[in-house]
Amino acid sequence: MTELRETQTRPLWRDRRFATYWGGQTVSQLGDRVSELALPLIAVTTLHASPAEVGVLTAAIWAPNLLSVVVGAWVDHHRRKKRLLVVANLVQAAAVAVLPAAHGIGFMSMWLLYAVALVLGAGGVLYQTSYQPFFARLVRRDQYLQANSLLSATRSGSFIAGPALGGLLIQAVTAPVAMVVDAVSFVASALAIASVRVEEPPVAGRHESPRLWRRAVEGLRFLRRHPYLRATLGCSTVLNFFTFVASAVVILFASRTLELDAGQIGLAFGVGAVGGLVGAVGASRMARRLGPGVAGVVGAVLFCAPLAFIPLASGPDWVKIAVLAAVEFVSSVGVMFYDINVNSIQTAMTPDRMRSRSAGAYATVNYGIRPLGALLGGLMAEWVGIPITLVVAGVCGCLGVLFLWRSPVVRTRRVEDLDAVEV
Repeated sequence: MTELRETQTRPLWRDRRFATYWGGQTVSQLGDRVSELALPLIAVTTLHASPAEVGVLTAAIWAPNLLSVVVGAWVDHHRRKKRLLVVANLVQAAAVAVLPAAHGIGFMSMWLLYAVALVLGAGGVLYQTSYQPFFARLVRRDQYLQANSLLSATRSGSFIAGPALGGLLIQAVTAPVAMVVDAVSFVASALAIASVRVEEPPVAGRHESPRLWRRAVEGLRFLRRHPYLRATLGCSTVLNFFTFVASAVVILFASRTLELDAGQIGLAFGVGAVGGLVGAVGASRMARRLGPGVAGVVGAVLFCAPLAFIPLASGPDWVKIAVLAAVEFVSSVGVMFYDINVNSIQTAMTPDRMRSRSAGAYATVNYGIRPLGALLGGLMAEWVGIPITLVVAGVCGCLGVLFLWRSPVVRTRRVEDLDAVEV
């Protein structure tokens, strides 16, 4: 009994299973930050892409999420979720490795970038729909906030070091070659996950509809009927749509309008990403003071509103870098406040048998809206200019909090008090 009590009170980072997974994610997140800078810079600097083409590239990464509802329904009836996470990482590693190889033989093109982006997105869909059931078996309910805080802190740390590392690598060895770092990081993540032992129980609900499309529809209906998940989905969808309107053009704005080089852009985003670490550390404290629901509302506003201030960047290079860094700092604090608290509420409120179906349906809407936002961002940049596009994205994105404000989410005081709801 004493040993059990010690296990329950021991800091989660000292748990070997979680620490192994956490370590793999740390490496993978660092590699992702390099690619997030390198991929659009390949398009902008190497292939001289137009704003619309950059928007299409961003959209291609997220377009596979439109099929998440189907993938999630399939994953729900697949017992070995851990194996699927490993496969997803290896698929993404192979896709990224194509770019430095193509660069070496002079085969780089926008169509190749689009294809790699689509495969990366497909791997991400498989990972995302398999992750929640794995996470629910890796940590206990009372550890959800702590685990999400630690994982988000790592992610925030990658946004600090990753852009700076990516900028230096791109300047030293070119953007395509820098993508090797992300390929290696995906392999490291796959190895870490493969070594973690989790209990994977028999699949529940095998007596349910055997048809994939019916299970997919059930996932969508579950979200529509669930008062908590319906509200968080509405808010997240608005946030993602308008942040991707901005993200489709922000690198273009920094590179062509502000005339900053890769190192300076990486420095701005790296310094600003310190806000994510601050937000990850403070999210649990904010939840204790305000409740996780209200903390999520605060985070949503802080996440989007700063985008409207990016066009203020002008003057000497250090001022441009400072404005970009300040916007990134506040936005990063906001996204951590939002993600950590809202993700913990979602995990607590979802029954085991619906986890992958729910995650897939959620991603179809929430992530599936991202390519549409990216396409609109690229088109708006050509029609009305990048500055107006950024202002519209920042202001309209904040409207997503209306979904939370009119729901039981804002009245949530503690995640531990929530029970999974069948609807």
